[in-house]
Amino acid sequence: MANAIYRLPETLRLRGKSKTRHYADVAEGLFPPPIPLGPRAVGWPEDEVAAVTTARAAGYSDSQIRELVAALVAARQRKALEAIERATAQRPQAA
Repeated sequence: MANAIYRLPETLRLRGKSKTRHYADVAEGLFPPPIPLGPRAVGWPEDEVAAVTTARAAGYSDSQIRELVAALVAARQRKALEAIERATAQRPQAA
């Protein structure tokens, strides 16, 4: 299933944070880093925004949020590797 990518204005709206606080949270490991969408565009996967927002609403501590963020980033990397492996497995072999 496709996962929406939120650009900065939507991410800020959903989080209720200023741009400065948002990027401070990213730097402090309290929110996942963005994914590049192009030379001058970034965004955040919908499921990651929802996971951190839900954890905050549930009262998770900063250390618990950092653990969650680390797990989300690791899962993002695993998904990327799996996609690369699938793509290379489907590529026809050179003769």
